[in-house]
Amino acid sequence: MARRKGVIDKAGTSVGVPETMTDAERDGIRSHAQLDANIIIRNAPDPVFVADLEGKILQANDAVYELLGFRPAELIEQSLSRFISAHETQEFLAALREVVERGVTRNVVLSPRSAMGEVIPTTLNASALRDGDGNVIGAIGILRDMRELDKARAYAESLIKNAPDPVFVSDLEGKILQVNDACSELLGFRPDELIEQSLSRFISPQETKEFVVALREVVERGVTRDARLNPRSATGEVIPTTLNASALRDVEGRAIGAIGILRDMRELDKARAYAESLIKNAPDPVFVSDLEGKILQVNDACSELLGFRPDELIEQSLSRFISPQETQEFVAALREVVERGVTRNVRLNPRSASGEVIPTTLNASNLRDLDGRVIGAIGILRDMREYEQVVRDLVKSRTELQEKVLELEKFEEVVVGRELKMIALEKELEQVRADVARLRTERGAS
Repeated sequence: MARRKGVIDKAGTSVGVPETMTDAERDGIRSHAQLDANIIIRNAPDPVFVADLEGKILQANDAVYELLGFRPAELIEQSLSRFISAHETQEFLAALREVVERGVTRNVVLSPRSAMGEVIPTTLNASALRDGDGNVIGAIGILRDMRELDKARAYAESLIKNAPDPVFVSDLEGKILQVNDACSELLGFRPDELIEQSLSRFISPQETKEFVVALREVVERGVTRDARLNPRSATGEVIPTTLNASALRDVEGRAIGAIGILRDMRELDKARAYAESLIKNAPDPVFVSDLEGKILQVNDACSELLGFRPDELIEQSLSRFISPQETQEFVAALREVVERGVTRNVRLNPRSASGEVIPTTLNASNLRDLDGRVIGAIGILRDMREYEQVVRDLVKSRTELQEKVLELEKFEEVVVGRELKMIALEKELEQVRADVARLRTERGAS
């Protein structure tokens, strides 16, 4: 009767299998384990089969019969080589050797021919089948039907090929696996001159490092946006582009590469340079800020207005130059820019380098990124000092005029009063003269 030690814990106590076991007990445990394995294989939703090390099929579940369209009697005891090509038979035998050496093999491509003659694309994952002594005696294989996945892959490849933007697929080391016609046209290389090449061949060492960082971001987050790349074309031209990339995943959901979309920035860079030229040469003070109020760009007129050099203004918050109350009003204006696209006649009184408080009005419009999202504001300041001086002068003139009118009214009142008195005196004098004449007449008559 054979004896076999069980598993012993640190205290020396037998756990699991008894320290001594009869052959009958061992056979019973094996039978029970085999029964469990048979139940698992039979009820597995995926096609599962068991083969010996020569590739002879020993067992298969209903999903295998359904996949291939054969009855069990037509599969069991048959060599797998009967259903796959000679080349795939060699690959399967190599996979079996890998199972013996490493205990497992993954993603072996097999295309068995069904009972109807259809070639079915599948992938095989297999693990070792061992006897009671731990020796590898065969393999348990799980097939994955790739027909739907292949259709999806073909559809994805069609989308990439016909995309209007330059699109490429790379592995996680940056090796180009696929490009579309727009990508070839952008760079001026034929597809065969790009595929299997490292992207580092077309960009600078610094950009290669940034691209590797972008690939890491794709693996960790599934996406990366607006990475700047300047690939060199077949003619030697350096082409400014931005890269948006998403993860390329295998059937198990692991990131195995990236799908990158390039955006040719040449026209946009020209437009941006033109816009920057307009801002720089504008006669009015112009600045660009982000949505938090940080100054990103100023023109000479803005520097001259405030008395600061451009480097003393750029990257500073506008709140440094205006009061807390005006900062709140400016933030409200930025919200209006986001919601409505424009804001008008916001009063700001920035303090200049000399400490002078300068009255201004702000008109602002939104600044948008490539996707049309508002990312900041372009503000135009109007120096209101001369205007306010004119207003003050007008107010002063009006006050002086009002004072003169009052003086004239007083003068008129005095003059009119005198004239009224003279009229009254003249009337009194006429009355006196009439009285005198009457008295003289009366005396002459007597």
